[in-house]
Amino acid sequence: MNRPLLVTMGDPTGIGPEIIVKAWRDGAFDRLSRPLTVVGDVGVLLRAAAVYGTAPAVKPAADGAMNLCGGERQLTVQPLSTLAAAALTYGAADAACGQAMLAYIEWACARCLDGSAAGMVTAPISKSAIHAAGCAFPGHTELLAERCGVAKVVMMLAGERLKVALVTTHLALRDVAKVLTAAEILATIRITAAALRRDFGLAAPRLAVLALNPHAGEDGLFGDEEVRLIAPAIAKAQAAGIAASGPHSADTLFHFAAQGAYDAVICMYHDQGLIPLKLLHFDDGVNVTLGLPIVRTSVDHGTAYDLAGTGRASAASLIAAVRLAEKMAGPG
Repeated sequence: MNRPLLVTMGDPTGIGPEIIVKAWRDGAFDRLSRPLTVVGDVGVLLRAAAVYGTAPAVKPAADGAMNLCGGERQLTVQPLSTLAAAALTYGAADAACGQAMLAYIEWACARCLDGSAAGMVTAPISKSAIHAAGCAFPGHTELLAERCGVAKVVMMLAGERLKVALVTTHLALRDVAKVLTAAEILATIRITAAALRRDFGLAAPRLAVLALNPHAGEDGLFGDEEVRLIAPAIAKAQAAGIAASGPHSADTLFHFAAQGAYDAVICMYHDQGLIPLKLLHFDDGVNVTLGLPIVRTSVDHGTAYDLAGTGRASAASLIAAVRLAEKMAGPG
């Protein structure tokens, strides 16, 4: 069986439905090696299609799914909500939308875990809406980690020229040095190396591990985290056979990484990695969750409420996320 890729629709009042329809309408899913199913809401997708002046026909498909049909193309949808699409206000997600978003994620994750789907690609959600719906998790990643029974995952942002993996993620800058430990740095290195081997086909991935402080601390002059935490973690990774080097000064390393000297960069905090990543891959960056037993990629942007309903949102990150999930899932 050629297992499908699942695309969760995300926030019904954000740009997720539009970029899905836009990518489909423009033929971005035509040559995938696997079938693709959108997990979402038919009415909301039809409203998104109307933004582009199209009105796909809706026809029943197998196993309770529906097909949106436009010209020679059809888009399979697994309908898990029936929201009153016409009554929804762009940028005003509520608890009902939050419940729908959670249903899409839970259903797709379960299909990936039971092996009936090859991977999942997530469109952006509203964290406030899922919290209003009773979800205690901060977002997609934490929810998926719990459902998959995984204690530690790594956020990677990926593009053709640069891949960055984060030791810490959404944290105040003043707190980064307080929470960094050699164990967390080593775990991030190990998970990243394993994922690059398994999911990206790299036999011996080359990892550059960044310093936290300017000029890699200048032998303790600008901070000692490099000596106390980062260098010991790198040494243990090397002893385990991982091709990790550093601590590298962040102000120079990305020049070489973008030219192909490394397969991924291990970054100590969010903006240390995302600023260069988004400089190179603002439109087509992909968020990948490493360390899960399933394939999960995501767009590298939020709900973009200011663009919702305008038809101006770019589908490039979604398309890149689907193609990367296809690659990570392997042959159909």
